[in-house]
Amino acid sequence: MPASDRFIDERKGAWQRLEDLLGILDRSSLRRLSREEVRELGRIYRRTASDLATARAECRDPRLVNYLNSLVIRAHGRIYRADASEGRHRLRNFFARDFPRAFRRTWRYTALAFGTYALFAALAFAATTRDPEFSELAGVPPQFREAVLERKWRWWEQANDANQLAASLVGTNNLRVTFNAFALGATFGVGTLYYMAANGLSHAATVALTFRAGYGGEMLTFMAAHGVIELSCIFIAGGAGMLFGTALLFPGDRPRFDNLRLRGREAAQLVAGCVPLLALAAAIEGFVSPAPIPAEIKLSVAAVTGVALYSYLLLAGRGRDEEGLSGSGL
Repeated sequence: MPASDRFIDERKGAWQRLEDLLGILDRSSLRRLSREEVRELGRIYRRTASDLATARAECRDPRLVNYLNSLVIRAHGRIYRADASEGRHRLRNFFARDFPRAFRRTWRYTALAFGTYALFAALAFAATTRDPEFSELAGVPPQFREAVLERKWRWWEQANDANQLAASLVGTNNLRVTFNAFALGATFGVGTLYYMAANGLSHAATVALTFRAGYGGEMLTFMAAHGVIELSCIFIAGGAGMLFGTALLFPGDRPRFDNLRLRGREAAQLVAGCVPLLALAAAIEGFVSPAPIPAEIKLSVAAVTGVALYSYLLLAGRGRDEEGLSGSGL
């Protein structure tokens, strides 16, 4: 028997199996295959590609070479197109379902982060309104305080000189703040609570200084357009840090490692979901918030983004298969 015939007899079963698997993919998607079938598909594809190289080097049958070449190209296209499709599908599901569901399951932690921020913000605003020097205790440098009170410095207007650069710098800073709020959860949540308190103190003290200087309304108008998204993301990230921190302290009924893995996964989902939102907030802060446009426009942007954001977080991904919201509650 010629060598090419022996080669075909030995390998044609695998080629036919590859055709069968590709036929399933033609009618559906990679998700319809079992885990073992997916492994088998990759294994047979690699072996068939090797057979093609062997046929080109040793066989003189152009029909065999053309058949194997067509089969390998078809398999390659289906496998890698499926990989790309699966990646897009997972990304779409994450933002359409997983992220908002994680927010709803863990809203109590976000509320705790917000409450800590708000409590210390109220303290700093009241204290700085009575005594502007308190702002130093809240983390505001004295030079900044003097510039606000004496020179009526509207620092945000500098962004209009280079909006793209301002948006980039703001975005980088927002990401740093968000990841810090999350990462400090590793200190059993204490670091995250401190970080929320520190941000509340410095932000509110700054606002109080502008009110003492007589242009607090302008400051709030500047903050409004981007602030809804930006502050929400900071609170969500703070909640993610608290979620992770409490998993270390209170494992509940699950083994500690399993609880850490579950809550760590949810915490990572919360932070990852904030990234595109922070990019949007940075763009607004770089181009809209400092722009010399009517205050009504900035307030309208705040209202629209706020309604859109919380409609998304509270309503997206709802369905019968959604887990109970109390699963990760305090």
